[in-house]
Amino acid sequence: MEISHVVEDNRNEDMQNSQTILSSKSCVSSQNEYTLEVEPGPPHESLFLVLAFLPLFELLAMSEVCMSLRDAVHNDVLLWLNIIVERPLSLRLSDEILMKITSKASGRLKTLVLINCEKITDDGLQLVIRKNPHINKLFLPECTGLTPEGVIRAVKTLSENHHSLKSLRIHGIYNIKKDHLDTIRSYFQMKLPQQEHQRQQPILFHHRNSPEFRNEESNPMIDIDVDICPKCNNVSMVYDCPRETCKKKSCKACNLCIPRCEECGECIIESEELEATACGDNLCSNCWLQLPKCNFCNQPYCKLHINHQHRLSSSTGFVCDACHVKFVAMLGACYC
Repeated sequence: MEISHVVEDNRNEDMQNSQTILSSKSCVSSQNEYTLEVEPGPPHESLFLVLAFLPLFELLAMSEVCMSLRDAVHNDVLLWLNIIVERPLSLRLSDEILMKITSKASGRLKTLVLINCEKITDDGLQLVIRKNPHINKLFLPECTGLTPEGVIRAVKTLSENHHSLKSLRIHGIYNIKKDHLDTIRSYFQMKLPQQEHQRQQPILFHHRNSPEFRNEESNPMIDIDVDICPKCNNVSMVYDCPRETCKKKSCKACNLCIPRCEECGECIIESEELEATACGDNLCSNCWLQLPKCNFCNQPYCKLHINHQHRLSSSTGFVCDACHVKFVAMLGACYC
């Protein structure tokens, strides 16, 4: 009887072992089948339609994903007709890299936007423009490596070739004088009627950093972004005032002559005190009251520096940079 029980136990163990082996084989086979189902292949066709809407940084990144996307990015000329270079690419862009990027348009480049590209020189810009004579939007804000003479040479080249240039952004380039601006305007007058040079829509201070003004959707009624300030006679961006009481009087000047609110763009009149802010920008009293304040110093951030806020997990609101440094130093002193 004992032997029969042992045999039965051995049979049961053999049955269990065989079941576990079968189950493990089935798992392996199911895993193999699963891996076969997700075998890598070419990208979905809809992905190629997205390429035309990607900014330059993401477009260059997509070209490194696979061979299909690489060929699509490099061989499609339509993707390179409007080149907009901004951070983080602007910090590394050189004349050689710009020439390689613009060469993908095969001489059909229409829009060239270089925002804060400090390494671009006059010779590099001129070489790109000679290869692409059909540029109608040339935006060079904060390109401090350029000179007024280099900008004039670029505008002259584009004006002579098919008179294609329609819009120019050159604010932030150093040492532009009235004579330089008059020369640039003379090339615009060669191709446009006199009435088209009259700026019909105002430039507002709080819209100067908007994407619509800086690149894609440029105001077609503004050919050159800088002007001669009627207060100081310097070449700078001259802003209009949206305040109703200022539309009838002369409140048009650069930001150095007339301080303006960073939120609404209205001029801050002499009788109105400048409100203290955590970022140091100017705010009128109405906008200052509407913005959230720091929990410690009761000072707000404007919309341009709202990302400097330090959120607190234990309470609502935020802490500014200065108070955050003091708060961290205070905690460190307590624990020491």
